[in-house]
Amino acid sequence: MLVAERHKKIVEIVNSRLSIRVSELSDIFSVTEETIRRDLEKLESEGKLERSHGGAVSIQETESEIHFSERVITNVSEKKAIAKVAADQVYSGDRIILDASTTAWYMAKELPNIPLTVLTNSIKVVMELSKKEKIEVISTGGKLLSRSLSYVGPLAEQSVANYHVDKAFISCTGVHLQDGLSDSNELQALLKKQMMIRSENVYLMADSSKFGKRAFSQILPLHDVNVVITDKKIDSHSKQTLEKHNISVVTAQFSTSGVSGTKIHQT
Repeated sequence: MLVAERHKKIVEIVNSRLSIRVSELSDIFSVTEETIRRDLEKLESEGKLERSHGGAVSIQETESEIHFSERVITNVSEKKAIAKVAADQVYSGDRIILDASTTAWYMAKELPNIPLTVLTNSIKVVMELSKKEKIEVISTGGKLLSRSLSYVGPLAEQSVANYHVDKAFISCTGVHLQDGLSDSNELQALLKKQMMIRSENVYLMADSSKFGKRAFSQILPLHDVNVVITDKKIDSHSKQTLEKHNISVVTAQFSTSGVSGTKIHQT
């Protein structure tokens, strides 16, 4: 098979499957993995696909993300309550990660102007924290996804891999008791996985509507989460299962005076 024909077939396969590993492509075309990596590098430079750790993903997959302007008006009360409780877990001197979720943006609004280091891939979070001069903000950089106003891809993943933080505050599309955390966009999922790996303690910010759901791309199992911050509508089975696996569950409580939560002290 000619190189040009192989390249065309690779793009077709990636777009069909949405993602594929180098080893699979190597088997399909009976060429070495190094050859496939060179193929993917060239195809990425031509804007025909996106490389990821160990493979490639379709650039069409980025469109699966719901636009930020739509997400920011979904379950607003729950997200704001969760964000307030999450912000209460942050102390002066902490080094934290915030992902590009709308809940992380609400959390950025709630963070006090105290000495902190915040690593994020969210443009909205960067803009919000720029108003607080005591907070040092580090942006990952990377490939811009206009729908989520965030950076993803190998450059963003490498940026996160360069640091070790005290706490990561992550959200996702689906939280399944058996299959763990998942996201609708593979590039976001890969980056969130790296964020969790590079953190001492992982806080999952997920409103109750996300439990029991599976999205397209796996992030990590639930046992990689230390604390789940959710709303009071979480079902008792999910709450008990999480606690049985030594995952602290904090529910944001609504009241006439605002939102209340619990301080969680990680060791």
